[in-house]
Amino acid sequence: MAPQHKRAGVRRLALGAAAVAASAALASAPVAGVGVARAAEPRAPAPTPPPSPVPTPSALAPPAVPQPSTPAPAATTPAPAATTPAAGEEDPAFGVFLKSDARGVARMPLFSHWLGGTELRAGHTYLPGHRWRDIEGAPGFLDVWAHWRNKKDDRMLVLNVPMQERNEEGVSDSEVRRLLQRGAAGEFDHHFRVLAERLVELKVPDTVLVLGWEMNGTTYTHRCGPDPEAWKKYWNRIVTTMRSVPGQEFRFDFTPSRGRDAVPWTKCYPGDDTVDIIGMDSYDQPAGMSFEQQVKEPYGLQDHVDFAKAHGKPISYPEWGLFRNGDNADYMRDMLAWMEEHKPLYNTLTDYCPHGVWQCGANPKSSQLYRSVLFGRTDQATPPLAPTPKPTPPGTPPPPADCTPLDLGSWVEEWLGGKLCLRFDWW
Repeated sequence: MAPQHKRAGVRRLALGAAAVAASAALASAPVAGVGVARAAEPRAPAPTPPPSPVPTPSALAPPAVPQPSTPAPAATTPAPAATTPAAGEEDPAFGVFLKSDARGVARMPLFSHWLGGTELRAGHTYLPGHRWRDIEGAPGFLDVWAHWRNKKDDRMLVLNVPMQERNEEGVSDSEVRRLLQRGAAGEFDHHFRVLAERLVELKVPDTVLVLGWEMNGTTYTHRCGPDPEAWKKYWNRIVTTMRSVPGQEFRFDFTPSRGRDAVPWTKCYPGDDTVDIIGMDSYDQPAGMSFEQQVKEPYGLQDHVDFAKAHGKPISYPEWGLFRNGDNADYMRDMLAWMEEHKPLYNTLTDYCPHGVWQCGANPKSSQLYRSVLFGRTDQATPPLAPTPKPTPPGTPPPPADCTPLDLGSWVEEWLGGKLCLRFDWW
């Protein structure tokens, strides 16, 4: 079983007065872009502590990528070349997970700037799984994401949806079994109807819903292992309920974690009628496992591709990134090449320590490799192997043009990791 990791920091909103003040500032300008200097994302809890993150410069400028004193092996290995999609073939969308709330949207143009203007077409966020009101899409949470999605027709909103409340609270197997059986009987249908109605009302009826992700593990209350048959019936009820809402065009993404984990993920597959995409969350773990082993292991990357092909479904990678093997440029190169070959419908890198390349300064070699492959990428051009412009040295640059700074006080700015400013041009 591959080591299971929690990303509790991704789903949980920060508490305290600083969070309230920041949220109020963001909510005050629903039609304006928000720039923010990066605050460090909480690390994913793990059995062994990950490397301490290295401080990074303000997100208002491209972060400097440290250059090794001697050439790193990845720097001399050709990066995967882009291919031009065939006529009528949809170009795969890619993006990054930067934060669940409005700050995630605010950071997307900054990440794009770091990549030389390469556009992120996939926006990825998570509904909190604390209580049912969160899973229903509490008013105000999804608005900023819907506004981003609707600015351009070719954008894609990817939303992870928990299937149970108290989703990361260590609920026992016996209670999970009872909850799954209650869900299979229809007890929770109304919560998902509310979510579907809200998404339609926000004019994002084509959202990709990653429902009950990593169900083959042990972390989440929506896990499958305690009762796979009830889990499948419950999934089917949720999909049927949400598809019954007028105006919806949802796509449902079945996404286990790579490998066998607690239960083979194929035992949880609910059927082709209620699955539109077959995804996989795949991090560079466990320690010492090569990328080739990640491909060939039971229920690994190759089995995922083969299973999706057998069922006539596109694939996706909603979560991927570095983990147990540290700053591993070989993994970064091989994973990018794998996706270039197999053309997932979309992929979104998890970008905070220890997984990321932009908000985490602890992975300079992988960051340089990722940036070199995707820098300045367009549908018409093959990306260069190295970015043309040199990274901006660390510093505190002035706010960009047409961006009005907000004075929230030094203690709020320290919590955020920098100043907030409002823009009226990029959304």
